[in-house]
Amino acid sequence: MDQQMRHAMIAVPAPSEPFWLGIPYWLVGAILILALFGAFQVYYWVGRKLGEKLYESRIGVRLGRERIAKIEHVVERWGALAVYGCFWVPMLRHTLPWVAGALRISYPWYVVASALGCLTWAPMWWFGLTALVWGWLELAAQSPVTAGAVAVLAVAVVAFFVVRRRRKRRAATEDEALVS
Repeated sequence: MDQQMRHAMIAVPAPSEPFWLGIPYWLVGAILILALFGAFQVYYWVGRKLGEKLYESRIGVRLGRERIAKIEHVVERWGALAVYGCFWVPMLRHTLPWVAGALRISYPWYVVASALGCLTWAPMWWFGLTALVWGWLELAAQSPVTAGAVAVLAVAVVAFFVVRRRRKRRAATEDEALVS
């Protein structure tokens, strides 16, 4: 058991020691949180500036007016809480903020919600992803074959879900075409 705990502790770098470009681990995490917060502010103001032009933009056309309308409904219903919640939903994370700007939701509430989202979501991913990468590297150092098998299995799981999602989307599109 003591051996397992020692390996688990090695999986995450020491917070105060140099980690990346000589910067301590905690400071890299803080910089990433601030960068994410800044990106969310840019998304909001781009959406606010573009407004209705958002639908004709490349992103708007790619997403489709129907999807944007769904996101608008979420923002109208939940307001700033939707901004916080979007951190936890992959598709919404990068679309809801500019829709919130286009809908001109209260900026002070947007700032509070996006700050709380950054402070809760980013550290989870920062520490979790770092632990995952360092753990896999430690596994690779001990058993390259096992690490390779884990990597192949991870790629296979992701590919399975991507293919399944595409098939469902294609079937839904075909069903809509038959109804029309």
